[in-house]
Amino acid sequence: MGRKSIAQQFEHLEAAGDKAFIAYIMAGDGGLSNLKDQILQLESAGVSIVELGIPFSDPVADGPAIQEAGKRALAEGVILKDVLTAVAGFKDEVNIPIVVMTYANPVLRLGVKHFATLCKEAAISGVIIPDVPYEESAEFETPLKDADVALIRFVTLTSSKARMEEVLETAEGFVYAVTVNGTTGVRDGFDDSLGAHLEAVRQVSPVPVCAGFGIKTREQAREIGAHCDGVIVGSRIVELMHAGQGEKIAGLIPGRARIGAMRQID
Repeated sequence: MGRKSIAQQFEHLEAAGDKAFIAYIMAGDGGLSNLKDQILQLESAGVSIVELGIPFSDPVADGPAIQEAGKRALAEGVILKDVLTAVAGFKDEVNIPIVVMTYANPVLRLGVKHFATLCKEAAISGVIIPDVPYEESAEFETPLKDADVALIRFVTLTSSKARMEEVLETAEGFVYAVTVNGTTGVRDGFDDSLGAHLEAVRQVSPVPVCAGFGIKTREQAREIGAHCDGVIVGSRIVELMHAGQGEKIAGLIPGRARIGAMRQID
């Protein structure tokens, strides 16, 4: 069957009347030897796309839960190259897209072209680098494009329409729409204007728009997902995985039954 591309996954979801559910996990939290089983568990739960975090010593966009997961992975000696090599070893066993979330420093230390090559060898579909501004992204975007790997763009609550049009003109894969001002982490609620903001991003974006930061419940995922093409859940999933309660992840996913049925048909 082979792993779906990001575009193919969104096409399947749209045909089934579903929204994407993107699950973030920290690579190496619990050891790299468990990574394949963790990703397969997410796929089985009905996750649409896996966002695979790379541990880094200065994670400026990460809240407490993900920072702690990163510390645990770093204590295991996990580095970017080893993560990509591990994924390459089981790439044919995973059918949903995998997107890597890393910071610029590990990529630069590895070498951007080498990073892009390793991503291609691991069948990585996209890369998220939150500390690289749009104006400095060409250094990363060109080698990734040559490797057929999307560089995922960010928009924030403070992005003007003109800024969104500029940033998203060449967007690939999907757009990461940040739902709060600040770092990742579970929250009790969101600004009343969030829905209108997400609708505005969709009007500008040439690719699907997915909302992330702070989403922790099925109800929040459903409510926010009504205004975009999918949601991204990180801290809550990291917490469940660390607690050995991965079976609860399926309960976070709106429309899980239809996604599961779609997978069986494929």
